[in-house]
Amino acid sequence: MTKYLISFREGAMDFRDEEELAEVAKAASAMTREAMEAGVWVFGGGLKGDHEDASVVGMDGVVTDGPYPESKEHIGGFIVVDVASREEALEWAAKCAAACRCAQEVREFLPEPTEDDPIPEGVIENFRARRS
Repeated sequence: MTKYLISFREGAMDFRDEEELAEVAKAASAMTREAMEAGVWVFGGGLKGDHEDASVVGMDGVVTDGPYPESKEHIGGFIVVDVASREEALEWAAKCAAACRCAQEVREFLPEPTEDDPIPEGVIENFRARRS
């Protein structure tokens, strides 16, 4: 099984008023229950929209309040699913998109490192891709 992050950007959900927001919340809860019952749910939730409350911790341990200045978009919410294939992750993303009324981004997590393999498959490829 492989874990996937399914996320949407803040402000992407399509609703006009509190009544529609309640409908979206009900649909999202139903989709969450379905994922839990299917045994694919790992974790998820919406994120507070208070970016100014975010903190950035530097490599030297210095804490700076607020997001990186160059941040233009923020994650509004996400789920993590553990599924057999990318196709299955895309199916859950489609259910999430319908429930939340917005497009979803799907990204695969790299394998977790082990004592025998501290640099799991995919890490070096990602490093090389960023350098080129």
